[in-house]
Amino acid sequence: MQTAVNLRGVKKSYGAGESRVPALRGIDLDVNAGELLMLVGPSGCGKTTLISVIAGILDQDEGQCSVFGREMGGLRGAQKALWRGATLGFVFQAFNLLPSLTAAENVAVPLLLRDVPRRQAVAKAREMLERVGLGARTESRPWQLSGGQQQRVAIARALVHEPRLIVCDEPTSALDHQTGASVMELMRSVALGGERTLVVVTHDARIFSYADRIAVMDDGRISKIVDSANQL
Repeated sequence: MQTAVNLRGVKKSYGAGESRVPALRGIDLDVNAGELLMLVGPSGCGKTTLISVIAGILDQDEGQCSVFGREMGGLRGAQKALWRGATLGFVFQAFNLLPSLTAAENVAVPLLLRDVPRRQAVAKAREMLERVGLGARTESRPWQLSGGQQQRVAIARALVHEPRLIVCDEPTSALDHQTGASVMELMRSVALGGERTLVVVTHDARIFSYADRIAVMDDGRISKIVDSANQL
């Protein structure tokens, strides 16, 4: 089985001197290509820091992080931005939608960054919004949408350019149970159906059943990896 993400001895701290706070304390983890891995654990245990390292948003202090065989520590500046645009879809917990753009325009951004013609990009964005249940809100601005609707726009944006790796920070946190379940079904069908890889940070026990494996984090370390929520 191909390894999508390989982490060895990854450490990350914030601050310096007496104010230094360790966030990751030596992470060893393999994520298989084509699987949905969930990262769970208490707030402040390092989950968001870990996916930010995987996504190339943060640089680790020590250790190695490679994604599809590419060592992330070897990428700098424009190289890293190009890599993210071609390889990565990220669902941010804060949504990070551009307030001046419509829902369709927000979803089209990853395609526009890859030089897809605007009309084609927006048309594909509208199709993806339809798939997440927002076909009637494609021309709405973020401030005209509820938190749950903004979350679905963010998910559509992460999926629209068919990235090989999709990283999600609490993708169902603003969704009711039925909508959260439908979004997870969509992500599994769209993402994993194309042999893509998902890494999902979540506190939402209602969606644990969608995971192929669950990695439990505590105090900057992975304490165990299980195949089902029943083993937690």
